[in-house]
Amino acid sequence: MEHSTTITTVICPGFHPPHFTDQFLDRLGVDWGDNGLLVFPADLSSPLSPIALGEFLQDNLGDRLLTPLIFIGFSAGVVAAMVGAYRWQQSGGQVRGLIAVDGWGVGRVGNFPFYRISHDRFTHWSSGLLGAGDGGFYADPPVEHLDLWRFPHQTWGWWLETGLIGLKTASPMTASEAIFAILKKLGKLPN
Repeated sequence: MEHSTTITTVICPGFHPPHFTDQFLDRLGVDWGDNGLLVFPADLSSPLSPIALGEFLQDNLGDRLLTPLIFIGFSAGVVAAMVGAYRWQQSGGQVRGLIAVDGWGVGRVGNFPFYRISHDRFTHWSSGLLGAGDGGFYADPPVEHLDLWRFPHQTWGWWLETGLIGLKTASPMTASEAIFAILKKLGKLPN
């Protein structure tokens, strides 16, 4: 996919202080560009609420359904991200993809690329039973749930990907590097 500055990334945090999300964004090392980032204020409603997320998107994007979106959800925020992305797509909007960071127990819906980032191998495997996704990452050694969000640049593990002929590969990297690679695949960042 070609790089486009018109792609907007929507961050859907979980139940945690807002500054944890600021840490996540700072430590990813991504230049989001002008108007390329929306952070859903989950602390003002509920990270679980796709209705509140829909209202947030409406307030910020209006009827600009042609604005391609990438969703990144963490923990409970993956619920709102998954349903919000699905609803955006159903209403005619473009969803470039969704990155579920420790979205344990959240199944895959919609017809868009989907990636899982997990704090340990068991979470990654068991979440995959509800829809493995198009690639993913798990921390090895395991880290605490919130540490994955706060310190992705220090979280080492394995990037898992299935190639064109079905061959699965595993590459060592940090969670930040994995998310960066996904954003490149989805066209948010230049290759």
